[in-house]
Amino acid sequence: MNKSNLLTASQDRKPSLSFNKLDLVLLLALAVFGFWLYQRASIGVNYTWRWSEAFTLIFTSRSDGSLPYFIQGVISTLRLSIWGMLLALTLGTLIGVARHSSIYVFRSLANVYIQLIRNIPPLVFVFIFYFFISNQLIPAIGLEGILREYSGESNALQSMLFGPKPLWENLLSGVLCVGILSSAYVAEIVRSGLAGIAKGQWEAADALGLSTWAKYRLVIAPQVLAAITPALAGQAISLVKDTSIVSLISIQEMTFVGTEMANSSGLIFEIWLIVGATYLIFCLTLSTLFKRLERHSLKHKANG
Repeated sequence: MNKSNLLTASQDRKPSLSFNKLDLVLLLALAVFGFWLYQRASIGVNYTWRWSEAFTLIFTSRSDGSLPYFIQGVISTLRLSIWGMLLALTLGTLIGVARHSSIYVFRSLANVYIQLIRNIPPLVFVFIFYFFISNQLIPAIGLEGILREYSGESNALQSMLFGPKPLWENLLSGVLCVGILSSAYVAEIVRSGLAGIAKGQWEAADALGLSTWAKYRLVIAPQVLAAITPALAGQAISLVKDTSIVSLISIQEMTFVGTEMANSSGLIFEIWLIVGATYLIFCLTLSTLFKRLERHSLKHKANG
């Protein structure tokens, strides 16, 4: 594909705000369904909406003057998502490269890792990992002792990145759960991206005498990134949603906090709609960021 075609493809992929007839019909149907649901909740179910109480609850500071409980849950979800993505991308890239390797041992071990994790239901994986692996792995490598024996006060940067010191071990367990779970899917995405690179590109890089690192960084990686960005975007969004699963092992992210607030206040519908809307905002933001990254990658590929 020449540069003009790549630029045209990049322009064609820009998001458009125009609506066709099907879009309008779907939006109208969604609006009608939402209105019907609201009416049924207000009349048929005899439910009185208490939005003012719900918003007051989620924005009220705690008794010790700290951030509102719900906001703490939102921040915890962001931490889990960001650190989980970093772990998934790093580990998944390494395993994806190994899966594409010509060395049989690397390829086989990577395949076992991918198949093992991908074929276990996420909920079952979280329970197995947390109770049988994380509880053994963290103490075995000495992290538990380091985290518990750290006597210094956490500074502002540490608090922002890792949260309150008593919850560091909790955060680590959650990050390992969602990161390792997603890394298997990222690995398969990376492998498919590498497999899609034309053989001539590899041969040209070798003919130039590039080292393995330079070959991947200058020739292979830009092309792979442009090809796999949409799939990575979908997996990143899945990871954000998967953070809700770790609420079952008492990690105080947004779903865990929402459950406690809904049960204690009785504002079941309001709290869960707010939680759902917050996840939706996170996922739409990620989708927008990845679309921009994809356009940037296509332009870089066209100009290169």
